[in-house]
Amino acid sequence: MESDQIGNRGVNVTDHDLTFRSLSEVLQNNITPYIALLEAKDCPGIKNLMQKLMGQLMNCYIDVDSLEDEDYVQVSQNRIRCSMSSLIDWYESVTKKTDSETPSKKRTSSSRHWQSPPVVVIFKDMESFTTKVLQDFIVISSQHIRELPLVLIFGIATSPMIIHNLLPHSVSSLLCIELFQSLSCKEHLSTIIDKLLLTTQFPFKLGEKVLQVLINIFLYHDFSVQNFIKGFQLCIVEHFYSQPLSVLCCQLVDTKKRVNYLSHDQCENIRRLPSFRRYVEGQVSEKQIALLTADSCLKEVTLKLLEDLHVYHENYVSVLRCLHVFTSSLPKYPLGKQIRELHCACLENQVWETEEYESSLQLARMLNKSDLVTMLQQCVEIFVSSSGKEFDKTVEKLKDFLTQFQKLEEAFQERDVSVSSQKELQKKTDLYHLQKTLLELKESRRSKKLTKFEMLRFEVVDYIDSLVRNYLVPADHKTLHEIVYFNTASVLREHLNAAPRIALHTALNNPYCYLKNQALKSDGGSISNKAPDICIVYKLHLECGRLINLVDWLEAFSTVVMAAEGPNADAASSDQVDDIIHARFIRAVSELELLGFIKPSKQKTDHVARLTWGGC
Repeated sequence: MESDQIGNRGVNVTDHDLTFRSLSEVLQNNITPYIALLEAKDCPGIKNLMQKLMGQLMNCYIDVDSLEDEDYVQVSQNRIRCSMSSLIDWYESVTKKTDSETPSKKRTSSSRHWQSPPVVVIFKDMESFTTKVLQDFIVISSQHIRELPLVLIFGIATSPMIIHNLLPHSVSSLLCIELFQSLSCKEHLSTIIDKLLLTTQFPFKLGEKVLQVLINIFLYHDFSVQNFIKGFQLCIVEHFYSQPLSVLCCQLVDTKKRVNYLSHDQCENIRRLPSFRRYVEGQVSEKQIALLTADSCLKEVTLKLLEDLHVYHENYVSVLRCLHVFTSSLPKYPLGKQIRELHCACLENQVWETEEYESSLQLARMLNKSDLVTMLQQCVEIFVSSSGKEFDKTVEKLKDFLTQFQKLEEAFQERDVSVSSQKELQKKTDLYHLQKTLLELKESRRSKKLTKFEMLRFEVVDYIDSLVRNYLVPADHKTLHEIVYFNTASVLREHLNAAPRIALHTALNNPYCYLKNQALKSDGGSISNKAPDICIVYKLHLECGRLINLVDWLEAFSTVVMAAEGPNADAASSDQVDDIIHARFIRAVSELELLGFIKPSKQKTDHVARLTWGGC
């Protein structure tokens, strides 16, 4: 009986190839060196499947087209028949060769691979395979399972039930099926953001709008982690290319050296930064004069401000993780379940002033003891492992809260109010009942004296709130944030959000924009006779109405083109010139029709209809 692993990858995942490649590498490093990846487009029949399978396992090149009428593969100087018996002979030979190795080599190999490594065949897109091909391969393989240990991995994009729809019971019963599922794309995205953005080891940061553009493209367009990383790399290139002060976007160790080597022009660039100008306005007059005139004073202050910015990032990440521990454990997620959502909310504005934050605090004030203790323990671990140096007192305070909870022994009746409130809150998850419950609890607190547990719970939530207000200040409130934060979302949209009509209009209306040829420069709406024919035809068609007379259009085209010929036009006969211009015009009009700007008109045979209107 064959071992069959079903991997559910989900629909619309564009990183399939990378995922299967990573899976193959993990298996090769830990389980077996014998792995083959098969796609439906390469395996229309069982013969093609066996050719691909043996070709990959034997590390030889298979040209399926040239072997269309043959059942052989070329291995070194030998031709091997593509059959299960040939595959078994090959497997026995390679495993015997491994067994006959020296003891030292054998120990090294056995530490990485199984004693009798199986042959793993990965079907990357099971739904696309022909049913007969799958059935034949499984039936044939099951007859040789004792000689050839085989593991099949089926990549499924829909539902695991598809295997029973594709295979009859007589075939599926030959398989020992196990199900596993890869991580979702959103979880991969959260990991990427956590490793790249929520770390102090990488000085470059993304502003709120830029990060939101990348996340929106990911969530609403392609679900591709690779494309998200490419967008992040594009942000790095744009920032270091367009920001003259990006030389200071580096690790804190190198900052002091680079600040000392700032030129006078770079110092002037610092003085022009909006955040630095706000900082200068808040200083006394003598300090303002020194900052605006003395480069040495400016460099000293710049170094201190960059150090403060680095400390801000260290503290920000730790407190953000602590806040996420609280918000992600609530019955509802006003600030979002993922840390990336919370990070965007903190970058956008002062998060403590939002309604979502107030709702989160109200929900946190109704948590039970076990949840609070668990959250506090997680926060202690976060702050202990933090690189920030300001959290020693915070750790002591949180440990003190834990000690008080341990010592706290309330009667069951006193704790019952809080527990029942929490249960009721979890049952009633719709917005109306949630608000009603919150109002009832608020009224009950006014009329009833708080228990010790409730007072301590309020104290814990208020302390977390104070940390948020102190450390989660938006980045654009910090001086010199422009040096390390990339905030130009419009530039990123131009690169990532395709606008084909605008690009096409720009290329045809102003070819100099792309070709950078000085001869193509034109003033205003004038038509350059040096432009490509399609550009001349396009600009002439913009001056026409719904129907364009081809004869008038040709005459206008000929007038523009002949202006470039000048007196040399007499060198050839008039008829030849007309034929050449006519041919160029026909070709340009055909290209314009191919691009979708015009179409033939049924009303008049010598006219074409214009299809596009309005400016870009």
